[in-house]
Amino acid sequence: MSRPRIVIVGAGFAGYRTARTLSRLTRHQADITLLNPTDYFLYLPLLPQVAAGILEPRRVSVSLSGTLPHVRLVLGEADGIDLDGHTVHYTGPEGEEGTLPFDRLVLAAGSVNKLLPIPGVAEHAHGFRGMPEALYLRDHVTRQVELAAAADDRAECAARCTFVVVGAGYTGTEVAAHGAMYTDGQVRKHPMRTGMRPRWMLLDVAPRVMPEMDERLSRTAERVLRQRGVDVRMGTSVKEATHDGVVLTDGSTVDTRTLVWCVGVRPDPLVESLGLPMERGRLLVDPHLQVPGRPELFACGDVAAVPDLTRPGQYTPMTAQHAWRHGKVCAQNVAASLGIGRRRAYRHRDMGFVVDLGGAKAAANPLGLPMSGPAAGAVTRGYHLAAMPGNRVRVAADWLLDAVLPRQAVQLGLVRSWSVPLESSSPEVARVPGHPGRARTDTGGDAGSDAGGDTAPDTEQAGGEPGGGAAKNQRGGRPAQTKAGGESGKTHPGGEPAKSQPGGEPARNHPGGEPAKNQPGGEPARNQPHGERVKRGQSGSPRASGKPRRAVEAAGPRPGRGASGKPGKASRASGAGSAGQRSTAPSGPSRSAGPPADPGPPAHQPPPGPDIAPGPVRRTDGRAAEGDS
Repeated sequence: MSRPRIVIVGAGFAGYRTARTLSRLTRHQADITLLNPTDYFLYLPLLPQVAAGILEPRRVSVSLSGTLPHVRLVLGEADGIDLDGHTVHYTGPEGEEGTLPFDRLVLAAGSVNKLLPIPGVAEHAHGFRGMPEALYLRDHVTRQVELAAAADDRAECAARCTFVVVGAGYTGTEVAAHGAMYTDGQVRKHPMRTGMRPRWMLLDVAPRVMPEMDERLSRTAERVLRQRGVDVRMGTSVKEATHDGVVLTDGSTVDTRTLVWCVGVRPDPLVESLGLPMERGRLLVDPHLQVPGRPELFACGDVAAVPDLTRPGQYTPMTAQHAWRHGKVCAQNVAASLGIGRRRAYRHRDMGFVVDLGGAKAAANPLGLPMSGPAAGAVTRGYHLAAMPGNRVRVAADWLLDAVLPRQAVQLGLVRSWSVPLESSSPEVARVPGHPGRARTDTGGDAGSDAGGDTAPDTEQAGGEPGGGAAKNQRGGRPAQTKAGGESGKTHPGGEPAKSQPGGEPARNHPGGEPAKNQPGGEPARNQPHGERVKRGQSGSPRASGKPRRAVEAAGPRPGRGASGKPGKASRASGAGSAGQRSTAPSGPSRSAGPPADPGPPAHQPPPGPDIAPGPVRRTDGRAAEGDS
């Protein structure tokens, strides 16, 4: 007799705990498959410490194959679920497709970013939901402080060393607290102009910091932030974002080059395609975390509306604490459905909250006892070490080294700005050139729903707003729709599109715009007989029909003129199709002479901003370009 097949979608707090507990309970009596875009479980509460240079990225990334030896790991993102056929369709990291049959299915896809219809936010802000975004923010903040220290203009210096965080929930508060300490440490080594220092701002429409926590903890967190010089503005949010700064709802304007979006989350839209009863975007389940009428289907974590038995008529909130406990109970009930053990109803007891504010400062209320200062800091770090499923010794070692050694403030440049757009359906995976990435294009939502900011450390996925396009684990069998007019990509808040990207100034070495410098009289460039215009590949970048591009892809597109402080323009790809479609361009070498061209960023990705240092640039005719190194 064949063993039952269990498929778990998502490896966040709920999915990881479900897989680990099921592996222990079934003891090889079932085939357990875990479907996830990455091969690690991300301990999200410590992600702000990665951005601040305290912890190395792998410290908060727990290997799935290393800690779940009896669970089969499949890398991919769920595209759709056929409940009647008992199959899950997915797309792998290299575009390959597959199907997973199941006898029991556990949905633990987590949550995605909540985007609000605020002009300019999608183009000029970055989220903070995955490892690539944390690495990018660390590089970006380091770069801005270094550029501010070297700036001749006082206004430019002030704008570059101003950092705006929107959303005063758990994540936003910790990002602002750690960020202020990180930049203060930088300027001690490289002082800026007399009387100037980095400025951090924390905005939220809520009446106080972290409104979902106890009021005493909220006051403690706000006091620590203000002591570090953070400009905390409650009852205020962003009205419009531009390249040069943000316009606030109180009418004031703040010049800045950094906008961090930590407003909030919503359940992953994967569950919306099932056509089952929902509660505010979450799949309705019974106290045993089972979907009524579907004995083979279980849900836990942020995608599940689990009845709160301690508060009749309400549902458990979207927090890491609940998701972690959901996973254990869900695993026990899945095993019980296979005849192993007995069922349990989910009932919780509030154990309190901890918020790390950097250094020896924290706010905590373990078992309802409010604490602050070094005692709260010790409790907070002890809780994180106990809660982490791995890497405890390495995390403790990094904390010890940070206490006795200065932090390394360097730019690694591993994650480019266009790799982590805010409108991303998979923030845990950085976009790469030529990859058929999927982008959410709709930013609709409730403009007043950002009160309270972030909801939980376990909201590990990012995507979009209700009613938006497809998200991480869910395409619904439908490709994401592009915006009206065929708009498929926007520039990063760096200004004018790079000259090798469509939508801005035409590339100098491509016909169809400004004539090539070495082609007298506007004569078409070489390898373009009869003035044939360039063809646009699937990536949205111009391609010559003869000679492959070599000028800019190796080091990233040439920076636009936005580096000088001029407002940017949105780039438009003329041939952009559906954002969810995969590239159909051949993967083999071109028939033309020379090596195949680098695919460049995908069509729907915004080109790199001027904060990316360009490498050497060569003209396609073999001569050095004017002004290039």
